Amino acid sequence: MGLTSNKVLALAAFLAVVLFAVTIWLWPRLARRSWKAVTGRIGLLLATQLAIFASVGLAANNSFLFYGSWADLFGQEQDLGTVVDHSAGGKNVKVVGTQKPDTPGAGKPQLGGEIQKIVLGGEKSKITSPAYVYLPPEYFQKAYEHKTFPASIVLTGYPGTAENLLKGLRYPKTAWAQAKQKKMQPMILVMMRPTVAGQRDTECVDIPGGPQTETFFAKDVPDAISANYRVGTKPANWGFIGNSTGGYCALKIGMHHPERFAASAGLSAYYDAADDPTTGDLFHGDKHERNRANLLWSLDHIRPGPSSFLVTSSLSGEENYKPTQSFIKKVKAPGRVSSITLDSGGHNFNTWRREIPPTLEWISGRLSAN
Repeated sequence: MGLTSNKVLALAAFLAVVLFAVTIWLWPRLARRSWKAVTGRIGLLLATQLAIFASVGLAANNSFLFYGSWADLFGQEQDLGTVVDHSAGGKNVKVVGTQKPDTPGAGKPQLGGEIQKIVLGGEKSKITSPAYVYLPPEYFQKAYEHKTFPASIVLTGYPGTAENLLKGLRYPKTAWAQAKQKKMQPMILVMMRPTVAGQRDTECVDIPGGPQTETFFAKDVPDAISANYRVGTKPANWGFIGNSTGGYCALKIGMHHPERFAASAGLSAYYDAADDPTTGDLFHGDKHERNRANLLWSLDHIRPGPSSFLVTSSLSGEENYKPTQSFIKKVKAPGRVSSITLDSGGHNFNTWRREIPPTLEWISGRLSAN
């Protein structure tokens, strides 16, 4: 049974209740001062507390999807799987599986769309990473068989998993509903985690002598997807969305690569590269690259491109409210900026689920299929 299975959660909760009842039932017998009685009390208390802790942890993980599998939880390297389908038919992308999105009509791609799990190889960066590609129903309909679609890279935060974007943040289901209601055009979503170099948080930086993460997301991903799916190669064909670390990456790459992306959205983003034990030394003393990673500095010192940005925050509950206001003020023409400001919200899935529908509508309005 998987880590996020309701059966696992139910089993843990049942075990906690049983152990609690057994503790109450046996406590009078274990009230003696013998070493056996003391050991029994300690054992029952520890087992009960562990079961309760596991139940609460599993419930929280099912709600926020910090970890998508047992392998994620224990930090194990995961096999990407063998190729069972290669319908994309081009280089640098291998389709290793398909799954049904959580949409009405799922099971029939022309009605509910399809999610393909792929392995994407970066030709320039030499980085290989798994991803999920959501293909909308129209992609499989005869009326659209010769038409291209806009696409957006969607990144979760660090150290989240790409599964968070499917299950926790419900991007495919939301995109399906928004398109059905004519609030956005049908769009392909390329859903990934920003962590593409083991467990290191690279902050989407091209690290000297290390992982070329910016190159991977800014060049390799659009190139590979456009070569394998019906997606154009113009900036107007591509958007970038992310939350938290993914939001920082989306804004930074959109800002520094207007030749690739017409629009980028940062949900609860921060505006400067983190510097902590998870990142290591990202810049190796290169002051220009260090400054360039600071988006507020870049807005003041680098000539802006014709890019559109969306930033989100909350009046209460978000730490990024003031820097978000600074970002808005610093964006200059030909760049454009929009914002979503909630009355209250935290750095969590509940907040981002409120922001994703208008974000998809916003970015769809700034992209084109041709």
